[in-house]
Amino acid sequence: MRATSISRAVAVSALVFASAAVRAEDATWPQFRGPDANPVGSSALLSDRWSKTENVEWATPVPGRGWSSPIVVGNRIFLTTVTTEGKSKAPQTGTDFSNDYVAELEKQGLGEDQILERLRSRDMEMPNEVVLHYFLYCLDLRTGAVSWKQEFHAGRPPGGRHRKNSFASETPVSDGKRVYVYVGNLGLYAYDLDGKKAWSTALDAFPIYLDFGTGGSPVVHGKRLFILNDNEKEPFVAAFDTDTGTLAWRTPRADLRKKADSRSSGWTTPFV
Repeated sequence: MRATSISRAVAVSALVFASAAVRAEDATWPQFRGPDANPVGSSALLSDRWSKTENVEWATPVPGRGWSSPIVVGNRIFLTTVTTEGKSKAPQTGTDFSNDYVAELEKQGLGEDQILERLRSRDMEMPNEVVLHYFLYCLDLRTGAVSWKQEFHAGRPPGGRHRKNSFASETPVSDGKRVYVYVGNLGLYAYDLDGKKAWSTALDAFPIYLDFGTGGSPVVHGKRLFILNDNEKEPFVAAFDTDTGTLAWRTPRADLRKKADSRSSGWTTPFV
């Protein structure tokens, strides 16, 4: 949905938002993969093909980069993006993966430390290399106009990212009253639908395997906001109060760390 160039654009077509022929209040896509978390739309008005020009009602440029998906609540679209002060490593496209590069370096006889150094130089962007600005955008569903934007955090990221990832890969979620933003290892942020900040909750940072970055989105059920943080040190699942951001409970996922050589990092969105 969002182009992969640094100067980003959001192109909304009838495939996802068939709003031209339905009431705005009928348009609901409140979380990652939609209302039932199964990326299926049931409207008879959905197009079965689209491109940058075909079946596109409007396009709006959004500065920065973010792999998070847009969500829709009524006539509002919410999405996140991160801008970088100065240069940033360009996104990596195609099927050239880091493990292929590692295999190539191993054939050259390089040691583990040398391989890791070259891998990070080519594929990773580390906290000491960038200063970031994190934004939540609200766009009008019918026109694509920016209704409001809020910068919810600025500074160096809590961990690195792979070039195939972004610093804003977690999709926001909404219960119809607020929109909730989660950035793994950084924090939770809640805004009402008009852009007024309700609360924020800082979260501890934990190491992710090879600094690949984070990506598991939050979900809402009743008065609870759920996150899953599978990392290399203290993997856990937790719930927070949607009105205050207060931690309701947190349960370790210690079984992921039973084996000394196991990897417990993950990028999974919880399912209720």
